[in-house]
Amino acid sequence: MARARDESSPLFAGNAAGTLRLIVYLALAVVLMVLDQRNGWLWRLRYAASAVVEPVYRLAGLPAAGIHTVSVAFADRQQLTQQNQRLREDLLLANARLNRMAAVAQQNLRLKELLDTRHSLGLQVQLARVIGVDLGAYRYRLTLNMGARDGVKPGQPVIDAHGVMGQVKEVLPTTSVVMLITDPAHAIPVVIERTGLRTIAYGSRDGDQLSLPDIPLAADVRVGDQLLTSGVGGRFPPGFPVGEVRHVAPAATGMFQVALARPAADLDRSTDVLLLHDQAEPDGPPAPAKPVGPPRDLAPAATVASPASASTARRGPAR
Repeated sequence: MARARDESSPLFAGNAAGTLRLIVYLALAVVLMVLDQRNGWLWRLRYAASAVVEPVYRLAGLPAAGIHTVSVAFADRQQLTQQNQRLREDLLLANARLNRMAAVAQQNLRLKELLDTRHSLGLQVQLARVIGVDLGAYRYRLTLNMGARDGVKPGQPVIDAHGVMGQVKEVLPTTSVVMLITDPAHAIPVVIERTGLRTIAYGSRDGDQLSLPDIPLAADVRVGDQLLTSGVGGRFPPGFPVGEVRHVAPAATGMFQVALARPAADLDRSTDVLLLHDQAEPDGPPAPAKPVGPPRDLAPAATVASPASASTARRGPAR
């Protein structure tokens, strides 16, 4: 049975015609390679063909390029968001550190002022820190971080870099309570620096000023006069700033003048204070002072000393 011939014959059949075609194609290929090597015709053809085919390649790669661009955009946005968050955190941290540095600088300044005060006084003092504030109704007191174990005793004067703050009222094993000079239950003997007039400065109910209710009508007291501790009673050493007179007016009875003074110490801002140790401490609460007449060798002061002495006898030098 004869085998059916394939409809499509191979390019190079196994006969003479196929061999001839192979030789012709090989010769043509050699000629084209030689011409391309010498003249670069095929390169020019490829260059022209690439100009036609390139838009097709770009169009075919457009979806992939779009997806890549979108992914890069989202990645960049996420990265920028993270970087922005980190920068915000760094900025907040830097601001917090800057604020703390400012607070530390202020604290160092206050400590330097206290140290300068200690050196200028030449007194034995002890540095303490305020750990509590009691500003209740008609009660103005501070709590310090030192007590009986640190040698603190009742009645010790307490000062800061600017003036007298008060005195120790109560002593516990590790803490102590200080009554401020603006407490209504506190009184401190003072002297007006300009005139030498001695009187008593009492606390007030508003807690931010001192009251001097027993000033003689003939006494020369002016706004701006500086009040210093007089040393009367032995509780507070003389010469420490107490306050500055801010207001002077006749009393309601018309028998005295009443003055109001602003405390010299930073009662509401000081965080570090000094406890004075070199003064003799009384064994118990201070006894009411007896009326003391003026010294015999200071006769001109007699007209201004009697009201202060009477006030001292009535209310006591310090509570």
